[in-house]
Order: sequence, then C-alpha cells, then structure tokens
Amino acid sequence: MDLKKYLKSTTQKVDAALNQYLPRLTKAPSSIHSAMRYSIFAGGKRLRPVLCIAAAEACGGKASAAMPAACAVELIHTYSLVHDDLPCMDDDDLRRGRPTCHKVYGDGMAVLTGDALLTEAFAVLATAQPAGPYGIREYIAELADASGSRRLIGGQVLDLEGEGQKLTKAQLVKIHEAKTAALLMASLRLGAMSANASSEQLTAISDFGYALGLAFQVIDDILDVTQSTEILGKTAGKDQAVEKSTYPAVIGLDASRREAARLTNAAHKALLPLGTDAKRLAEIADHLLQREY
Repeated sequence: MDLKKYLKSTTQKVDAALNQYLPRLTKAPSSIHSAMRYSIFAGGKRLRPVLCIAAAEACGGKASAAMPAACAVELIHTYSLVHDDLPCMDDDDLRRGRPTCHKVYGDGMAVLTGDALLTEAFAVLATAQPAGPYGIREYIAELADASGSRRLIGGQVLDLEGEGQKLTKAQLVKIHEAKTAALLMASLRLGAMSANASSEQLTAISDFGYALGLAFQVIDDILDVTQSTEILGKTAGKDQAVEKSTYPAVIGLDASRREAARLTNAAHKALLPLGTDAKRLAEIADHLLQREY
C-alpha cells in the first residue's frame, strides 16, 4: 500500500474508533456531546494517531492493539486546539477549515468541551489491553506526562509568556519541545509500547519522535507565512499578527527550511536501528517535510 492509501485507510479506522468511543448525541447533556463530536470530526489529518499505529507496526505490533492509545492522543490534541483557539488564548475563528468550537457553541461550552475531551482521553486509554511489559499504569503515566504542566501545557504557558518578546532560538526550541514534540513523541512511544517494544526499539522511536516533532513545528511555522487561510484551514499569518516568535521570525525563512530538512534527516537517522520495519515512519517524515496543505 502506498503512503497516500495508508494514510487514508488508517485515518478512516481511527475515525470509526473515535465514533464508537465518543458519547452519542442521544446521551444527555446532548449539547456537550455535540460540541465534542463537532471538534473531533472537523476534518483533522490524524497525524498523531497515524504515527501511533505506524510505530506499533514498526515494532511488530498490530493497529488494533494501538487503537485505544491512538484515539486517546487525538482526543488530547483536539482538546488542546479547542482551548488554544479561545479568545483568552490565541483567539482564532477558524480551525480545520471550519468555525472554531467557541464560535459555534460559545466560550463557556468550548472550555467544557476541551475539559471533556481531555478526560475522555484517559477513559479511552484505560480500555487498552496490554499483554507485555507495559501495562495501563505505564500508558497513563506516558500520556499524562506528555500533556501536563511540564510538557504540553507548560509549552503553551511559555508560548503565551513569549508573545511580544524577542526570543532566542534556544528559547523557541524549549517551547516547542514541550508544546509540540512531547505529545507527538508520546503518540509514537505509546504505539511502540502496545507492540511490546524492546528498550532499543523504544529509544529509536523516542529519538525519531523528538526530531520529527520539532521538524513538524518548523514546517508549521513556515506554512503560516507562506500559505493561505484556505490551504491551512486556519487563519494564516496569525502568529505574526500577535507578535509571536516563530522559526521564520527568529532565524529567517530560508534558515527555517534548512532547519526542517536537518531535523527530518535526524529523524531518519534515529530509525536506522529498526531497519526496513520503519519504512512507513520514514515515509511519513518525508511527507511532512513536503506538505503544502
């Protein structure tokens, strides 16, 4: 299966699983469940769950065993977007090509939607049935660390505090190690854990996730200044408008492109211990470097 078909097929499987995990609209109160489903099924690329499943397969596992973790990380990611878009945060009206949650359901409901998605993520992860050295305890600890105050939330704090300031590249890297790379790395690690990865395999997957996570953010920053709102599915140029430090702003556009290529190359090198089993992960890394959507 070529990469395009793989991405489409895996995304469809993840969407079907998310549909089963999320409360139905008939469950009271229907308003919150409507908002949760609106946010989840707004057309995201499902990068993190796809990486989770691809990592499981690279370590000899199956998509079915990784699916609870894959869905859990997507729930966490979507919650973070719902909250990021709020007027008190990044204040954006568009996400994934549709009006943001708070524009449709109101600010209060959007806060609660993010809270509900975050909570649901751990309920979904708890349905996993590990059969190896990594148990539910390790799964929960992995996701909680990646999404807590020292990683995802901490990165958002640093991002907010850095608005209007002239940050150094080192400070920018610190923000995105936490805000972007941590959850992406956890997605990959959880997939590998579902496949009972060896310590050597888990190290390789972790190193790949770190480099890929930073590369993804550099590329995202580049696209924010080079692509239109229609292509991005979110408001283009928003970072510059709020005087947020980005890679193009700190090191320039050409240097940012070189940095994205360097990090992608580092991601490829990290996969060498996995051999041909990691072919799909390598393809995804190249796909992200070349993305124009």
